[in-house]
Amino acid sequence: MNDTPPPNPEPTIDPSDIEPPVVESANPPEDSAEAEIAKWKDLAYRSQAELDNYRKRMTRETQDIRAYANADLLRSLLPILDNFEMGLDAARAESEKSMVFMGMQMVHRQIQDFLKDFGVTEVEAAGQSFDPNLHDAVAQQPSSDQAEGTILEVKRRGYRLKDRLLRPSTVVVASAPQETHAEEA
Repeated sequence: MNDTPPPNPEPTIDPSDIEPPVVESANPPEDSAEAEIAKWKDLAYRSQAELDNYRKRMTRETQDIRAYANADLLRSLLPILDNFEMGLDAARAESEKSMVFMGMQMVHRQIQDFLKDFGVTEVEAAGQSFDPNLHDAVAQQPSSDQAEGTILEVKRRGYRLKDRLLRPSTVVVASAPQETHAEEA
């Protein structure tokens, strides 16, 4: 038998005995704290700005709601006003000196004042150029004395509530005069 000791095996190293190398950080602790403070300050400023924008937006929306809250009611009143004006025209045809006509005229004035108090104005149409945003054309009529696209007749008045359209004017628009067959020959 051989009494020689086995060759010296390589020593085993326990991983828990190894300490990680100490790396000098590029940022000392004071710099990282200042960076953290700057980050939170920026977040606070942004949050404050978002809150201010939210408040302004809510104020605008609240003002719009107040300004246009009665739009549906006023829109529903317009056909009643149309019918009342037809009755007023019929009473005028009878006699402008009759008590019925004068009473209807006073009520008509009150309705117009009521609408004006709420910011309702009539859309100007007669003699104006056709604007599809304000007018609803129901017919075209050839006209030699008006330019093409000019409103010749208003069938139903249009109205605005402040700067919003409640109802477009229903109109008849001028078209180019039709040429006759005699002119072609």
